[in-house]
Amino acid sequence: MSITVKNITKSFGRQKALNNISFSIEKGEIVGFLGPNGAGKSTMMRILTSYYKADAGEASVNGFDVLQSKREVQKSIGYLPEHNPLYLEMYVKEYLGFNADVYKVGKQNIPEIIEQTGLAPEVHKKIGQLSKGYRQRVGLAAALLHNPEVLILDEPTTGLDPNQLIEIRKLIREIGKEKTILLSTHIMKEVEAVCDRVIIINKGELVADKKLEELREAEEQIIEVEFDYRVEEALLKRLPHVSHVKNIGGFVYEIAFSTSKDMRPAVFDFAHDNELKTLQLSRKNKNLESLFTELTAS
Repeated sequence: MSITVKNITKSFGRQKALNNISFSIEKGEIVGFLGPNGAGKSTMMRILTSYYKADAGEASVNGFDVLQSKREVQKSIGYLPEHNPLYLEMYVKEYLGFNADVYKVGKQNIPEIIEQTGLAPEVHKKIGQLSKGYRQRVGLAAALLHNPEVLILDEPTTGLDPNQLIEIRKLIREIGKEKTILLSTHIMKEVEAVCDRVIIINKGELVADKKLEELREAEEQIIEVEFDYRVEEALLKRLPHVSHVKNIGGFVYEIAFSTSKDMRPAVFDFAHDNELKTLQLSRKNKNLESLFTELTAS
């Protein structure tokens, strides 16, 4: 496993930031790490980078214990914090060279990393002259200098415009072919576009840990339909895959199906067979955003 977390607990005074959290991430996975503000995401990432010490439990990165082998853990991780610390007066290549000296690694890979992160067109500029998207690329390039096995990215696309979002997401997917990535974000579409799996925490508790494919298969499909007169709910429950039926006013019904198959044709056929007119019909899929809202509402 690239990352292993077992029963991690961390408190700050009376505030419990993490409560008995456990998960593991295999090499090559891109995992979305989700939770509302104050859920404990940053605390968990700081424990994994050996910046914080947990009160209880254990964690390892690339096989190294975060307490017993801090130096090896830090060598194994490339970390991009939410507020990307950059020296704005430095040129791109100068900054990367400076970081190579800090990491005590050779500078021979800098040209390759510049190409990999798409910085070549801007390499002649000072960092202060770059757009937010290119500054994020500089941060990623710095995180890759020592060729880490694991990347921990904290809100890497905050403040980017739509074009920059697409570019950074594409870059993360490319890097993820060779690295393990733990990606903290509030943007559900970003997780769906980039990640293989999602871990959700709320108030320090682990509330979900699933592959995106499993979430999609488990999605509840809701169809809202209006007929021309009232229908007995028991009759609607005879439709295949129905999990529940609710009259939401007048002749309008909300029918939930536990299947990913589009059930609108079945509802049309039901109406025809029962001599009903369908006045309106719409499909509402339960997506990652709605699941996140449900799990973190309390």
